[in-house]
Amino acid sequence: MNPNEKANELKPDLWVDNYANYLFNYAIVRVNNEVIAKDLVQETFLAGLKSAKNFEGKSTERTWLVSILKRKVIDYYRKINSKKGQAEVRMSFFDQGDNEGSWIEERVPQSWGQDAESDIENRELKIQLERCIDSLPDKYAMVFRMKTIREFETAEICKELQITPSNLWVMIHRARTQLRSCIEKNWFNS
Repeated sequence: MNPNEKANELKPDLWVDNYANYLFNYAIVRVNNEVIAKDLVQETFLAGLKSAKNFEGKSTERTWLVSILKRKVIDYYRKINSKKGQAEVRMSFFDQGDNEGSWIEERVPQSWGQDAESDIENRELKIQLERCIDSLPDKYAMVFRMKTIREFETAEICKELQITPSNLWVMIHRARTQLRSCIEKNWFNS
């Protein structure tokens, strides 16, 4: 190594070989769209090239690129969520009865019974469930996958998406309610 080189000097010519798969896997979990995930990785590489002079070598090259990708994912969701969508998260989530305007985590829709887990083994139900998840609004689908399927911690999701825990639970509740309705309509009633 040249004595003038930093230990963690950037090597952009190796980024695709060394980090593309890792960054893609990181992005696909968060956006659940292959094309968008690939675009975000490309945007990350471009942003990295543009801001290479700011790299101080305090982290590894990969960690630095992941931090750029995190901001790209957040920017993506900010862009697709209109003011209306952001306001909707803060709206009353019970519109009738004694519970109007309150949030109680225990009232999240629960499973259909003891046989639900064994039914999910069924390939057709899995396909229908994925279709129902895909029909959710993008942010609900992402939050549902992160919390329920990938089992991310609440604090990690909130930090990454810059939302409060109560907003997260509202989105999870709405996602579960919509999924239950979709599954009941398209699976149990078909």
